Amino acid sequence: MPSRTSEPETSTYEEPERALRAGRLGTPGVLLPVLAASAPLMVAVGVMPTTFAETGVVGQPLLFLVLGAVLALFAVGYAEMSRHMSHSGAFYAYIARGLGPTAGASAAYGALAAYSALQVGIYGMFGFEVSGLLDTYRGVTIDWWVPALLAVALVGALGRLRIDLNAKVLGVLLLVEVALVVVFDLAALADPATGRLSPHAFNPRALAHGSAGIALCFCAAAFIGCEQAPVYAEETRRPQAVVRRVLLLAVGLVTALLALSSWALTLAAGPQDIVDSAQKQGPGLLFALAEKNLGTTFADVLHVVFVTGMFAALLSLHNVVARYVFAMGREGLLPAGFGRTSPISGAPAAGSLFQTVVSVAVVAAFALTDRWPAGDPTAPVTHLFTWTGNAGVLGVLLLMAASSLAVIVFFVRRGEAGAQRWRLLAAAAAGVALLGIAAYSVRQFQLLVGAGPNDTLAWMPPGIVVLALLVGLGYGLVLRARRPGTHAGIGRGDEPSPAPGALPGPGGPGTRESGHGTLL
Repeated sequence: MPSRTSEPETSTYEEPERALRAGRLGTPGVLLPVLAASAPLMVAVGVMPTTFAETGVVGQPLLFLVLGAVLALFAVGYAEMSRHMSHSGAFYAYIARGLGPTAGASAAYGALAAYSALQVGIYGMFGFEVSGLLDTYRGVTIDWWVPALLAVALVGALGRLRIDLNAKVLGVLLLVEVALVVVFDLAALADPATGRLSPHAFNPRALAHGSAGIALCFCAAAFIGCEQAPVYAEETRRPQAVVRRVLLLAVGLVTALLALSSWALTLAAGPQDIVDSAQKQGPGLLFALAEKNLGTTFADVLHVVFVTGMFAALLSLHNVVARYVFAMGREGLLPAGFGRTSPISGAPAAGSLFQTVVSVAVVAAFALTDRWPAGDPTAPVTHLFTWTGNAGVLGVLLLMAASSLAVIVFFVRRGEAGAQRWRLLAAAAAGVALLGIAAYSVRQFQLLVGAGPNDTLAWMPPGIVVLALLVGLGYGLVLRARRPGTHAGIGRGDEPSPAPGALPGPGGPGTRESGHGTLL
């Protein structure tokens, strides 16, 4: 959030309308959108009960700790990269600087597809929940797509405002959401179903029964959002310090909250009964346990805050996509018009409009097909949310693994492997783990989306992500052949593009390192 400062809002970019406004965000202003994208209440309502029900694994809290450790290793190298560059297209910029501009172009389109899929999927869940609440408490029956499209419009309008104003909106929604989750957790710890605090969920033996590998894939989705801090680097006052701090804080806070909340669910239902309760209650498990332990009023308030928490996640993801679109427009990966900011707010207005149009198109497509031949009232959740959400998670996992490799190559080619050896080892360990989770997710994708082995859904959603990566790769090759100057500038942001064959070396941007060329 903004602090009281007289420092002018400047950018080093030669055209102000092609730069995000610097100096508008501090640590809280970056941390809140990042945490909002992780949507802790949505995870507690959707991911946790689904994981218990579908896999039979009681040791979910332990899995969150394991994944938190993997993300912490990832953050070590990722944060170090943020000290060397500030770029609103974080994933693709880092990959471009490590693995070459063509790989960066592929990552740019992959990131755009993955984050767009994540966001539009939540619109399905949001519309379904809002229509359900109106029916329950007001007796008003409307189709799910009506509140979904209204949310698209509101999110699009907020996305065109100053980022510090967005941070305030996200901050209020997030703090209320986290406060209620913590209240539920404390109530479960104070009055567990068995009468005692059982540590069984943290015992490795709790992973012996059920499908721990599939549970790990489900749980990995809960951490999406922690990696988004570098997207706001260009808009912070001290990006080298702020981004690093937010990355580590986000991973630590999300890990602690998820592990605590999943343990609280096992305590509230009982370690022996949590799987059966999740299978019977489904996404209603948290609300049922909250009503039992804290009363009907608290459960009703929790249901409303669940909706506002989804809205916060929608706004946060929208801001991320808008900034990727802006960065890609600025560097020739999309039409140049997308690479301009609003002269009033400094926000990537064209990028915001792009994502709004995409969201309207996808929501409308699902709304229309839901009626052929007979509408399914759960379709926005079982179809839109599940299909696109899992595809988006897969894309982000692949990009995180590629970023880990890019970190290693970047510092090795700068001659800093010795000085950075512990960070590079951490990046290597994280990359192998993330790639393994992504590969297993592809293998088990039909189970993650509830499809049969021969169903189109077993390959279509991950196929969309792969297609986006291939399109970016192809376009990168075209740029390298026909527009080498544009190709060389991929991932550079406001830095000067290097001469052909040059890499950023210890001497600064654009210096040539003898004997080295770009990988792609």
